[in-house]
Amino acid sequence: MRLHSYLAVALAASPVAALWPIPIDISTGNKTLYIDKTINITYNGEPLQYTTGYNPPAGSSFTSKSIVQGALARSLKAIFDDGYVPWMLHKPGSHFEPRCGPNNKNHVRSLTITQTGTDDASTFKPLAGQRDESYALNVTFDGLASIRANSSIGVMRGLETFSQLFFKHSSGGAWYTTQAPVRIADAPKFPHRGMMLDVSRHWFAVADIKRTIDGLSMAKMNVLHLHITDTQSWPLEIPALPLLAERHAYSKGLTYSPADIADLHEYGIHRGVQVILEIDMPGHFGIERAYPGLSVAYNKRPYGQYCAQPPCGSLRLGNKKVEEFLDTLFEDLLPRLSPYTAYFHTGGDEYKANNSLLDSDLQTNDPAILQPLLQRFLDHAHGKIRELGLVPMVWEEMINEWNATVGKDVVVQSWFGQDKVKELAEAGHKVIVSSSDSYYLDCGRGEFIDYENGPDFQGAYPFTDWCAPTKNWRLIYAQDPRAGVSEEAAENVIGGELPLWTETIDTTSLDSIVWPRAAAAGESWWSGRYDADGKNRSMYDARPRLSEMRERMLARGVRGAPITQLWCDQADTIDCSSE
Repeated sequence: MRLHSYLAVALAASPVAALWPIPIDISTGNKTLYIDKTINITYNGEPLQYTTGYNPPAGSSFTSKSIVQGALARSLKAIFDDGYVPWMLHKPGSHFEPRCGPNNKNHVRSLTITQTGTDDASTFKPLAGQRDESYALNVTFDGLASIRANSSIGVMRGLETFSQLFFKHSSGGAWYTTQAPVRIADAPKFPHRGMMLDVSRHWFAVADIKRTIDGLSMAKMNVLHLHITDTQSWPLEIPALPLLAERHAYSKGLTYSPADIADLHEYGIHRGVQVILEIDMPGHFGIERAYPGLSVAYNKRPYGQYCAQPPCGSLRLGNKKVEEFLDTLFEDLLPRLSPYTAYFHTGGDEYKANNSLLDSDLQTNDPAILQPLLQRFLDHAHGKIRELGLVPMVWEEMINEWNATVGKDVVVQSWFGQDKVKELAEAGHKVIVSSSDSYYLDCGRGEFIDYENGPDFQGAYPFTDWCAPTKNWRLIYAQDPRAGVSEEAAENVIGGELPLWTETIDTTSLDSIVWPRAAAAGESWWSGRYDADGKNRSMYDARPRLSEMRERMLARGVRGAPITQLWCDQADTIDCSSE
C-alpha cells in the first residue's frame, strides 16, 4: 500500500495510525504486536544493551556506536517510560485498545540494526547535503524488527520512527502497535531543517535549549541556530575578551561559558542536531560598556534613525581596531566551535547607514561611501572564519540591500519572502528560507514598545506587532521553500529555519510558542509539501497526526500548545472541517 492510499484509508479510520513526519514510502497492516524490555537488540551483528539513562562519553570524539546507543536508549524510553494511553485521540467510551494480551506469538522479539556505511566527520558536523539521514524500517508479521541505514544518524531517525509505532496499554504493563507488518523507506527532502532561537533578548537556561534540541530531534529536524548576542545583551563568555559578558550580560550567571557551549554542541550531535552560533554584525552590535570606541550609536534615540528596535548599536566600518577585535573574538571562539559544527553565522540584517553619521572617522550615511567599507568588513570577517575552518552564513540584506559580494560557499538566510528566495537561488547562492510572512514563530504577540498618550499612541493603536498575525501551523505547513524557483536553481534552496525572536518570550512560554508548530515545518521539509502523486498534503491527514505528535512530545517533556479543541481530537476529522 503506497503512501496516498495509506493516508486515505488508515488515517481516516484511526488518527493514531500515524507517524510524524510522514515517511516517504510506507505500508502497514492491522495486526497487533506487543513489545517489552526482553526484546533482543543487535547492532551490526553484536548485542546492543538497552541502558536506561545512557549518557555518551563527553568530548568532541564521536563514535557510531555511542550515537546509536543513545538513540536506542531514547527510543525505548519513549516507549516504556514515556509511552501514553491515547484516549484523547479517540471518541469517549470507544474501545480502541487491543483486547488480547501479549503472548509468544504476538510480540516484537528482536530489533536488528544494521549500519551499512562508515561515519566520518561530516556525519556529525555536515555541510548541507553531506549527511545521509535515510533509513529503512521493517516489522514483520511474526515480530522481527529491523532498521537499516547508511549512517548512525539514519539509524537514529529510524529509531525515532520505531518509537512512534507503539502506545501504552491502559492496563499499565503492556505496550503495543496495531500496524504490523510495517515497511518504511524514508529520507529527507531538504538537508537543512532548523529553528533559530534568540537568546539575547531573553536569556534561556541550558536546560531550555536542550529541551528545544529534544523537540527538534523528535521532529527529525537537524539544526538549532542560536542568535546568541545582540545589543540587548552579550551572554556569550569569551575568555580573551572577558568584559563582553561581564558588562553586557543581563546579570551575573546569565551567561554561557565555554563548557556550556561545548555541552550544547555535544548534546545536539548525539541527537542529530547541529548547533550553529550567530554573532550579528556589523549592526545589532553594541559593546560600549565593555570595549568603548569600537561601536557607535549605542542606545541612541530616537532609535528609529539608527536601528530597528532599541537599543541601537553597530560596529564601526573601515576601522582597523574593529578588525583586530574581530580577530581576537574569532581566534578565541571558533577553534572551540570547529570540532562540532561546520558553520558560523555573521548576521548582517537591518544595518542602517545612519550609524556612520556618528562615527567620527566617517560622518556620512552615503551608501556609495559605505558599501566598499561594508564589503571590506565582510571580506575580513568571512576570511577569518574560513581560515579557522568554518563556512560563513549571513542574512540576505548584505546582498540584497548592500550589494555585497560573498563567496560561493556562503549560505544566505532569507526572510524577505519567496520573491527574494527566487532571486538569491537563481543568482547561485545557497539559500535557507525563513520568510517572515510564514515562518516567524514570534509574530502576533503585539507591540513591546511603549507609547505616550497622543499622536504616537494613536498611530500605534491597537499595538499589533510588525509581522502580525500569528503564523498558524497550517500556514507553516503549507509552504514550499522552492516555490517559484526555476528547476535549475531549486537545489540551491537547501531548506528552512523557523526564527523565534524573543522580545516577549522567555522560558515560561518557549515550548508552547514553538511546539508543535515547528514540527509542522519539520514534516514539510522532511517529507515535502506534496505526496507521492504530486498533490498537496491535506489538513484532514496532517492535523490528527500533528495532534498525536504533540501528545508524544508532552509525554517526553516538551510542553507544546494544543492545535485544536479536545473535542476535535476525539471526533471524526470531518466534524471539525469547513464542510
